[in-house]
Amino acid sequence: MSVIPDNADTVAQVPAADNTLRILRYLAGRPAPVAASAIARELDLPRSTVYHLLTTLAAHGFVIHLREDRRWGLGTSAFELAGGYARQQPLARLGRPLVAALSDRLGESAHLAVMSGGDVLYIVEERAPRRQALVTDVGVRLPAHLTASGRAMLAALPREQVRALYPSASAFPDRTGLGPRKPSELRELLRTVRARGYATEDSEVAEGLRSVGAAVCDHAGWPVASVAVTWAGADLDEGVLAEAVRDTAAVLESRLKR
Repeated sequence: MSVIPDNADTVAQVPAADNTLRILRYLAGRPAPVAASAIARELDLPRSTVYHLLTTLAAHGFVIHLREDRRWGLGTSAFELAGGYARQQPLARLGRPLVAALSDRLGESAHLAVMSGGDVLYIVEERAPRRQALVTDVGVRLPAHLTASGRAMLAALPREQVRALYPSASAFPDRTGLGPRKPSELRELLRTVRARGYATEDSEVAEGLRSVGAAVCDHAGWPVASVAVTWAGADLDEGVLAEAVRDTAAVLESRLKR
């Protein structure tokens, strides 16, 4: 017998928990951070209640406060929950055969990743035969701004969210001495990603290796994952690889929306 009540009285017994979850769900459905007053109005909650709950959520990293804009958005702890869901639920299961097919088609290693705060977390890895081992094994985290997978997802996030993740130069670790080192450089890089519809990196994760990645978005346009291919050398056509990666991302996206 379940020890968890399943009747409507449960909500009335724990209104703070109910309101907290309503706020998180509301923020998750917005394309960009919003003002606390808008949250209070849309959810029909007292402003004081909203501010108190937002402050508590911010203390635990589930929301962030963009002080200059006076707006609130999802924080890194919310991304952690999304990543946990992705690892346990349909994303990896649906993505694995598609990533395997992509690797077979191109003869190169392919992977599927999700955002986890300022990192990408790899949840599917398909290594092509006779290709060198990569650092992108399942469970590995890498700085999102250095990877094609991360850049693809960052480019699909609201700009305010990116600014909250990368507020200053201290938020930019590097691995090989390459890649963006301050917010203005990342903004310019992400503009390029948005313009061409896919992201790239060249020796920024590991010397001599290149990657191309494309985002997978949900019904609200939020990037829930990215598909990428990694290869060595400069003898492959980046455009051909990018088209194949984008095609795979589009198929996974359509299956997630069914």
